[in-house]
Amino acid sequence: MSGTLYIVATPIGNLSDITLRALDVLRSVDTIVAEDTRVTAKLLQRYSIEKPLQSLRARSARVYFENVARMVQEGRTIAYVTDAGTPGISDPGPILVSLVREYAGEGAVIAIPGPSAVIAAVSVSGMPTDQFVFLGFLPHKKGRQKALDALVRERRLVVLYESPYRIKKLFHELAERVPDRRAVIAHELTKLFEKTRAGTVSELLERIGKDIPERGEFVVMLAP
Repeated sequence: MSGTLYIVATPIGNLSDITLRALDVLRSVDTIVAEDTRVTAKLLQRYSIEKPLQSLRARSARVYFENVARMVQEGRTIAYVTDAGTPGISDPGPILVSLVREYAGEGAVIAIPGPSAVIAAVSVSGMPTDQFVFLGFLPHKKGRQKALDALVRERRLVVLYESPYRIKKLFHELAERVPDRRAVIAHELTKLFEKTRAGTVSELLERIGKDIPERGEFVVMLAP
């Protein structure tokens, strides 16, 4: 009989945000597969969970994904977690899920829902949320300008991730296109220095490096 791959959401910052069901699953599985075992080890230590940890990153060779899929095929129970939030969003989760379904069948994958930076940010944006487009991280170089041109033409709320190293560059690029468009920056969600700031693109550009620190992870939302 095939085992199960659990896609387990973990806290995006505050470690108290994990669900009771997620803790039950992490305690019960045979192995936990993590994006960064060092990060996951801190979470497990907080809740006194001792389980074998195995690393699986976006740059891992396909054979490592196949090995996990075979473990499920052979009847093992596996929890897959990323560094923070819901797996499968801007990480290698979809590769693993598709392989497990191929090896072990459609019923071998179960979602354990929980925190998501995208949904958390959208919920406090104050913008129209009946429809939105999530773009993950924009290309760093090739295709970036074309992607920016497309997103400012979008008729729905646009949500994307940005790193502290490119947040100011992003707002310079947006200010060249839509300086008066409303935007929201959510920064370090659920952590000690959490901030959510709203204004026009040009206003937010002026605040980056001042009351919007250039550190941590960002969710950026651009109004339709």
